[in-house]
This record gives sequence, C-alpha cells and structure tokens, in this order.
Amino acid sequence: MKIAILAAMNKELQLVKSLLNEAEQLNVKNLTVYHGKIGNHEVYLSKCGIGKVNSALNTFRIIEGVSPQLIINTGVAGGAGLPVGSLLIADRVAYDDVWCGPSTEYGEADGCPLYFTPAVNVIKLAASLFKDSDYHYGLICSGDKFISSAEEIAFIRSHFPDVSAVDMESASIAQTCYLTSTPFNIIRVVSDKPGEGENLAQYENFWTDAPQKTFSALKTIIENL
Repeated sequence: MKIAILAAMNKELQLVKSLLNEAEQLNVKNLTVYHGKIGNHEVYLSKCGIGKVNSALNTFRIIEGVSPQLIINTGVAGGAGLPVGSLLIADRVAYDDVWCGPSTEYGEADGCPLYFTPAVNVIKLAASLFKDSDYHYGLICSGDKFISSAEEIAFIRSHFPDVSAVDMESASIAQTCYLTSTPFNIIRVVSDKPGEGENLAQYENFWTDAPQKTFSALKTIIENL
C-alpha cells in the first residue's frame, strides 16, 4: 500500500522520519517529502504546516503528487478531557470555528458533512491492537487557533459535547481527503490540557520527553495493514 504521513511541525516530522527504512528525500509539487518503507508499505512523509490553509494545500499536493491510498495525519493535540500522554485515534473530525450562516449547522463547511469519517478499517485494526487505557477513540475538532483556556474548550464543547481533543489541522486535512475521495486517519497524542494549569508550558515541556508512544503506535498500525 502507498501511504502518506503528514505532520504539522518539523519536530514532529523528525520523530516520524526515524521510523522510515531506506529513506530518501524527494521534491513533490515543491514540497519536501521523505520516501521510504514501513513494513511492506511504501511511505511518503512530509510536513503539512500549521493551520487549515497550509495543511489543506499540502495535503492536496501530496494527493496530486504521489496518489496515496491512505493519508495519516499524526502529531500532538490539546486534550479536551483526556490526560496528557493519551493517544487519540479519531473516529470523527469536525471544524470548531466554521459557521456559514443561517440554515447551516455550526461546524459544517460548505458542501461537506458536519463530521468527516476516517477509514473505518484502520480504526478497527487499531482497536484490535491496542487495549491499553491510554488509547482512546473519539472526536477531534480543529480551528485556526491554539486553544489555551477553559473558556475556549467550553465554547467548543457547547457545539461538540463529546469532543476529545483539539488541533489546527485535522479537519482541513479530512476535508481535502473527503473532496478527493482519499481515505485518511488521524492519530494524535495529547500534549497539553487547555485551561488546566499552564498549558503553554505543558506543550513546550512535552517535547523534552518526545511522544514516542504515538509514533510507535503509528508504526505498529502501518506494519499490520
């Protein structure tokens, strides 16, 4: 299978890059891409960038450039009830900052469903592989803002009561995949808890103990596909 892995930031990308065997650097649609192997699968790894526009544009570049059969977005997210270090495999993805006006539902992008659904076979595979209580399955919400307060989480929860985590890229990647009929998955680790203590400090300190569990889980899932 041909799989593309997208990470928002360089520090995430470098951690994932260490999983690749026989890695080589390519230029794909003016995007730096690392091509290698995980198990028997051909993998293309790149940085999608922070935020909705960056991630949507670079997801489309990857889709046009290498025609992946599956896109996986990985990295960190803010917890909405989940403790730091929890691994979230999204079973739904939505925008937390989109409203197209009267007669539309909050969070619903024009021409799209409210919830984007990741590849069900990959979710089922992950559920069969990971029984640990640190692994969770749920809704991740995205918007163009780093969420840092309890008030912001409460606002998001007012629209999406079962939100598990928040980030800035998952929904735009999911929308791009939806519009191009490309299967996708989101696998993120909770780096901080907005509104509980100094979540900016939690986020920065999280990287001193790199989230290897997430990327180990990613490798295990890919090897078992």
